[in-house]
Amino acid sequence: AGPIRQSWNLDEKILIKSLYKMITSVSECNPVIVYIRDVNLLLGASDAACSMFKKMLSKLSGRILIIGSYFLESDADGDDVDEVVSDIFPYILETKPPKEETDLVKWKTQIEEDTKKTKGQIFTNMIAEVLSANSLICDDLDSLDPDDDLQTIASYVEEIMAPAVSYHLMDNKVPEYRNGKLIIPAESLSHGLRIFQESSSLGKDTVEPKDVGKKVTPDNEFEKLIRPTVVPASQIGVTFDDIGALADIKESLQELVMLPLKRPELFNGGLLKPCKGILLFGPPGTGKTMLAKALANESGASFLNISLSTIMSKYYGDAEKTIRALFSLATKLAPAIIFVDEVDSLLGQRDRRNENELPRRIKNEFMTHWDGLLSKSNERILVLAATNRPFDLDEAIVRRFEHRIMVGLPALESRELILKKLLSKEKVEEGIDFKELATSTEGYSGSDLKRIFV
Repeated sequence: AGPIRQSWNLDEKILIKSLYKMITSVSECNPVIVYIRDVNLLLGASDAACSMFKKMLSKLSGRILIIGSYFLESDADGDDVDEVVSDIFPYILETKPPKEETDLVKWKTQIEEDTKKTKGQIFTNMIAEVLSANSLICDDLDSLDPDDDLQTIASYVEEIMAPAVSYHLMDNKVPEYRNGKLIIPAESLSHGLRIFQESSSLGKDTVEPKDVGKKVTPDNEFEKLIRPTVVPASQIGVTFDDIGALADIKESLQELVMLPLKRPELFNGGLLKPCKGILLFGPPGTGKTMLAKALANESGASFLNISLSTIMSKYYGDAEKTIRALFSLATKLAPAIIFVDEVDSLLGQRDRRNENELPRRIKNEFMTHWDGLLSKSNERILVLAATNRPFDLDEAIVRRFEHRIMVGLPALESRELILKKLLSKEKVEEGIDFKELATSTEGYSGSDLKRIFV
């Protein structure tokens, strides 16, 4: 009924036909009640609209009930209803607020409760539909407040799902499934909402989520400095499908990062542990940064994009505090990916003769929190780094990258795939020989291939 009130700029015939198709389609399987608010606006729009509506009613059959509401002035009564409306709706029930003060209070309370219940059901259905489409089930959505968490989750459910699932799988060694769909509690959705709100700018009017059982320490001043580097997965906009080649590397990254998030029970033993460090190295323009973005997007992990300028400070000791804040914030946002592009500038070799004291302190602090005495084995934090100069990295840093993946220049078949991907959304002449074009671009990186068309 709501959309009807806003649609009179559309063709009336299309509107009535759409309404008819919707009613007949739903009524084939179930009884249908159609509620049209302000029905006088629908019927009074034009004689044509009224005539088409009558014709629609005459065609309807089966278990269908159409209810219309009509708001009158406080001093009016049922006799003041438009003849057009009363002609189509022969049964008119007049409802007025009670005159007695006690009854009026009860009436208002009941209206508020009914409104809240209706809103809750609408939001619940919206969330359940999106979850089901993504092979998820939540049985206790009713436990959420319709005016608080439930409404906000319904608005951002697609962005919330990934961190919610990650949070649930982290805390449940043996996940439950029903009909092939993962069962997650409403608590996980609330946690996903908190992560999404903390890592995005929803504005001052955003509803703050309630505590879901784990106390979250407010950000200190250094964590607040790091917070702007957090990029929500929903805002990255890059997927593995956007990368034209590198199939083997994409598969490796999915196994190393996605598997621990989806099947955490496989990593509860003593030997098999989630990966804590991945280094992507190779020539410039081969897609290292793009791979990192796609990985963060598809894993649903919080993405912290760090550079040397983020860490450095002119005040003594602040750089080390920023490093500590980086890992403490990542712990709050876990599962999280700390991405360091051009990592050689931040974690290069420690040269006692030529190196300043500050870079050495930064590297020591970083290693201590990443994989040292202050690190925890159960933390879901991955350090993902990219560099064009892997030999400039400190040996201790390289050792902590458990997996080092070379992203080299694309081969002939890969160049052909990249060219097809680059031109897939462009208007080009038919009959382009991509194989010949790929052959003539020997030694080109993915970035070089893109520049051909710019």
